[in-house]
Amino acid sequence: MTAPASLGGSPTSPLASPLTSVELVFHRDWIERWLRFGHPVADQVLDRRRRLLFFAPGAVFGYVRWEGNAHGTVLSRIDILRACAAGEGRVTVPGVDPGGDSLLSLSGWPRVKRTLELVDMLEADGFDPAAVAPDYWRHAHNRLACGQAPRRYGRDQHAAWCRRRRVGS
Repeated sequence: MTAPASLGGSPTSPLASPLTSVELVFHRDWIERWLRFGHPVADQVLDRRRRLLFFAPGAVFGYVRWEGNAHGTVLSRIDILRACAAGEGRVTVPGVDPGGDSLLSLSGWPRVKRTLELVDMLEADGFDPAAVAPDYWRHAHNRLACGQAPRRYGRDQHAAWCRRRRVGS
């Protein structure tokens, strides 16, 4: 595997680096793995149906997986993950190497749809979902998992998260 040109072209760049790779796939009516939000630092096209995105440690991204067959949907799932640094604990998610810190993980189309609507609402309110406080994503996971609406993410909460991040906690 050669390194993406955006990583400098060194043959060992993505493999030796602490980057988290996310595989995007599109096979019509069979499998879709796509990124809802996030800011990759590099990407690599594998073939006409597959692509790898690379995220730096600490980056947050939303990863949607759908699978179907002749009888309909087999899997609908959304994971909001934080790319981990070397040595940090992580969960494994198919298509994400080596895994990440799980902030939200929901399955079933109704829950996935509500999560996507929440992401749309955050964007409509002027927030970048990748910059939202991890605590909010955990709160949203718990509320959506039990069928309740999450509290609205506010400017005060976001400002507190930005200050906390600057302090380094």
